[in-house]
Amino acid sequence: MISNHFAKGPEGWCSYDYHASMVADGRNVFILTTWRPTGGINDGGYIFTDHRCWSADTPERPLSILPLLFYRGWVDADPIDLHQADLSVYLKGDKLRLDGAHCYFWVYGAGTRWHLTGSPLHVHAGEWASEPNRLSLRADKDLWHMSWSATAEHPAPLATVLSDVVSYGFSFVGFSSEVTGRLSMAEFDILPGQGQM
Repeated sequence: MISNHFAKGPEGWCSYDYHASMVADGRNVFILTTWRPTGGINDGGYIFTDHRCWSADTPERPLSILPLLFYRGWVDADPIDLHQADLSVYLKGDKLRLDGAHCYFWVYGAGTRWHLTGSPLHVHAGEWASEPNRLSLRADKDLWHMSWSATAEHPAPLATVLSDVVSYGFSFVGFSSEVTGRLSMAEFDILPGQGQM
């Protein structure tokens, strides 16, 4: 369904610098991640970003940092149905100071972002973990938090967003001061879950 193993480059993954966007004449500022061809899982490719490339997105409730994100339209891909899909990913932090933050996966569609707060992700310190993070993307509102909507009075329901995802990525939420350090990612995969077989 989706597989980013970074054999040839960053494959469109970026960081979002909200503060830079506010002084860029209404343009959103996305910074392409840095790619390394080796050093990832089984010495494969990986990407990384750091605090010089992200900043807190203050319209989000609660405040969120979006250090890794991907828009399907950037690669001329249509929205995708991720309802009941299974995700796996390796995340690594180097001198990463979370200051109380948790790392979550999020989805965005129909003008609304939902974070999977029921399944915080493990960011392994200093080296790759032996096993990836694994998540199931079920439309259970008790497991998700709606952080922002273009139509605040009428946010898109979780099931609607999961069935028509235009963007997805990872967030830091719950920090008392902005997260600093480096975040790396390897072997990002989303596969159909049992409900889509």
